[in-house]
Amino acid sequence: MSISYHISRQQKSISLLLVADAAHGQYNTITKGLRGAHMEFTKMHGLGNDFIIVEDNGRRTDWNALASKLCERRLSVGADGLMVVMPSSAADIKMRIFNADGSEAEMCGNGIRCFAKYVYERGIVNKLEMTVETLAGIMRPGLKIKKGKVTEVSVDMGQPSFDRADIPMTGEGRPFDVDIEAAGRKVTVSALLMGVPHTVVLTEDVDAIEAELLGPAIEHHAIFPRRTNVNFVQIIDSANIRVRTWERGAGLTLACGTGACASVVAMNKKGLISKKATAHLAAGRLIIEYLDDGRVFMTGPAQEVYRAVLLE
Repeated sequence: MSISYHISRQQKSISLLLVADAAHGQYNTITKGLRGAHMEFTKMHGLGNDFIIVEDNGRRTDWNALASKLCERRLSVGADGLMVVMPSSAADIKMRIFNADGSEAEMCGNGIRCFAKYVYERGIVNKLEMTVETLAGIMRPGLKIKKGKVTEVSVDMGQPSFDRADIPMTGEGRPFDVDIEAAGRKVTVSALLMGVPHTVVLTEDVDAIEAELLGPAIEHHAIFPRRTNVNFVQIIDSANIRVRTWERGAGLTLACGTGACASVVAMNKKGLISKKATAHLAAGRLIIEYLDDGRVFMTGPAQEVYRAVLLE
């Protein structure tokens, strides 16, 4: 079953050929003859954090502009970000990721699980443990397979940094329990670099906190010169937390992998939870383990939603 539709906005148009039954082989039939002339893409999500994935065709493409165009919800495909599959001389494959506002991010935890599933199931990388080049360094996803499909991905996210220059965060001293003013309120924040900048705010109830108000105010605070992702964290017990994330360049999201990692690390550093904990997000759970050697492992699912062709 295929569905064609046309979207117009400000005299600019996007035409898509959606393939609703890609799993039963109709995708290749419908798109036969379109390769090279049009851009194929896949919609995926990791616990509701959704992405558009495309393969670099070697043409000159303004990925920043394409991301902001395609990620706009209701008027286009809609997504939290755009990921591009590229060859790498340093790893098995390279991932570039662009936020919904067109800015490029260093890495994305939910995104890399989707990315690993994508390149494995299409035969681009035929390894159960692969290396992925990102702006945050080389990531190492490990895949769990059932009947030829990736059901779960575990990623070595590397080591977090608590150096203000790395985050970056202005000022001096430990970047934990720092009082700032945001949206006219005093907020206590703890910051770290988990591939990308993250700020953690401890709260008694993540549902009650005004994330839509505080999130952008903290993201754009002057203390964070490259902006920051903002995680509101509620502790359930020593092995479970709840997390809501305001994502830099995307807004409030259903899930954030690097945010879950940063939240577990920060709460462990503060002596409030154990090194292995479950992060409960709006659409599911991630298992986060902060090893004694400083590395952080994240384990969770990835889902393909549909495939389509961008006609113009």
